[in-house]
Amino acid sequence: MAELQISKKSIQELLSLSDSNNRGKKYIIPEYQRPYKWDVEKCETLWIDLTNFYETHKNHSNKEYFLGTIVTCAEENSKTNIDVIDGQQRLTSFYLLLRAIYAKLEAMLVASPDDDEIIGLMSSIAPCIWNVNNITRKVTDRKDIHIHSNVASDKGNEVFHSIMKDGERPSPINPKARKPSYATNYEANYAFFLNKYDEYINLHPQNWKELCLCIIENCIVLPIECTDIDSALTIFGTLNDRGLPLADSDIFKAELYKQCETSKEKEDFTEQWKILENDLDSYQGLSIDDLFRYYTHVIRGRNKDVSQEIGLRKFYAGTDSKFKLFQENGFFENIKDIARFWTYILQNKEDFDKEDIHPYCTLQAKKYIQCLCAYPNDYWRYPTTVFFMKHKDNDTFKDDFELFLKQLVAYLFVKYIEQPSVNAIKIPVFNFCSDIANIGKANFTYNIASNFSESLNAFSTSKITKPILLLNAYLYDEQQELLREDLDIEHIFPQKWQNTNYNGWNNEEAKAHLNMFGNKVVLGRRLNIQAGNGYFGQKKIKYASSSVHEVRDLANYPKNDWLKEDIEKRNLEMITRLFNFFKEALSDSPLEDNHIIVNVTDEDEYIKIYANTKRELYSLHIAFKDINNASPQQIMNNEIPIIEEYYEQLKTIEEAVSKINKVLLVKHHAEIMSQISNQV
Repeated sequence: MAELQISKKSIQELLSLSDSNNRGKKYIIPEYQRPYKWDVEKCETLWIDLTNFYETHKNHSNKEYFLGTIVTCAEENSKTNIDVIDGQQRLTSFYLLLRAIYAKLEAMLVASPDDDEIIGLMSSIAPCIWNVNNITRKVTDRKDIHIHSNVASDKGNEVFHSIMKDGERPSPINPKARKPSYATNYEANYAFFLNKYDEYINLHPQNWKELCLCIIENCIVLPIECTDIDSALTIFGTLNDRGLPLADSDIFKAELYKQCETSKEKEDFTEQWKILENDLDSYQGLSIDDLFRYYTHVIRGRNKDVSQEIGLRKFYAGTDSKFKLFQENGFFENIKDIARFWTYILQNKEDFDKEDIHPYCTLQAKKYIQCLCAYPNDYWRYPTTVFFMKHKDNDTFKDDFELFLKQLVAYLFVKYIEQPSVNAIKIPVFNFCSDIANIGKANFTYNIASNFSESLNAFSTSKITKPILLLNAYLYDEQQELLREDLDIEHIFPQKWQNTNYNGWNNEEAKAHLNMFGNKVVLGRRLNIQAGNGYFGQKKIKYASSSVHEVRDLANYPKNDWLKEDIEKRNLEMITRLFNFFKEALSDSPLEDNHIIVNVTDEDEYIKIYANTKRELYSLHIAFKDINNASPQQIMNNEIPIIEEYYEQLKTIEEAVSKINKVLLVKHHAEIMSQISNQV
């Protein structure tokens, strides 16, 4: 169990590192921390809080003002450095504030060299910033400050160190402007504190010295000092509700930065990382952590690892916590390639119809991506990333990618309708990653259940509803343009209605048809609001301006009433259209020339092994049945629901048999070997 040291400290005690455990040490802002982000507004809030506290309690010297926590950890390879894990923004601002006060005291001492109170305040503040001589209490070396920033992507580090050393007033980049601005937050905030302290002295000439003492003696911080980095990061994640938690990618940034040997390499890496961050800023739901997570599946796929995922930081750190994967040639270049790929295919540019200018996907592929973006989870992104990394340099990538996405959409949609859970697709997705990484393609062959139409109807009100409607919109008309606007689900027959609007159709009859797929379309949000709960004849006027071709065709519907027979007719057309798409996509597999050589089934599971014509590749499919929850009719028709499935492609029949024995503990071994012998 890691040791923790927690003790209340004043600002003076905290910044001077005066206790026995920390004497002679300094605070280090590690490479992986974010740059200094506090702006003048936050510093003004801090200043107002401090001055209000002093004004309220100046006659009660025993009162304390709590300023929060600081989480630190002794640096692993140094006996003199203390890494700041949480509270770097606040800690840095405290140092800037005290340096501003000290600079003011220095200027005042020039005018009043015999003022003992000024000398006393300086001797109280100086140890907070620098090391001082134990006897003379004077600063020994102004370069030896108590805080040092190593933040990898912060070019203001040296500016901060210079301010702390010299205390000079920074120059604004627009000196003639009414409101000056500065190149860094360090300069802006330091100038702010200088100005605020000047103002306070002018307004409160009798009290400003007491304010100094109040800040360093009565303002309290709760430092949490950890003995190992993991404990510190865990505590940080628990406590940090004031801003963004430290991401895994912050740690990764530091580890990659450490590999840079020259200052030029470090500068280039810092710039590239900033570009990466800026490129992702405009894509909600896509982070640098995501890029590293996607790449884990490229690595796992290459290693044929289909086991359960582990934490992102744990995966890259490895068992020895040395982050050896980062040392692989071209690692960061691969991350950047994945970033370019995803930021490109997720955008909805107006010129996407001009396919020749897009290196990664056709217009049809982009439509599939849009459908997948609406899918209930993001597991589809893993095999998609693996496919990109495997085939990105192929001349036929765009066409191959379109076919891959078509099959992926069909497989994931059908699987969700049959088994609406993440667990149902995890193993197949991991196997897809392995197959693609090793042999370049995945086996999407899948036998759709005979009761699929009934199952699909049952999912007209679920997380898959919107992606199904979007896919239908694209299948309805192959000439449908890419739908770029925000889309909502529109109920053609309104959810709220009055009996007088519908001749003889009562509320009970309406409820039975209201949520059928046949009564729903995707519609732009603005038009959806305008159409509202109006009568169908009125809605048709709004439908006429829709970008969705099927909706525009509804505007030309020959009737002004939308009744149950219309819903049922359209519902059947939709189900048929979707079923035909799924069936065609899932039979048009890269292994369509396979023939089955093993087919073993019982009430608990079935096992199939396919071989291609040349016996160069074997596809193993194991499915576990949910016999306990199957209905008598399902058992009679041999349509028992599947709980879990296992897919893998192997190079030899011996590997396939070995895998079966491992999964099923030698069950069915004799029958399997008999069927294989008969094939030979």
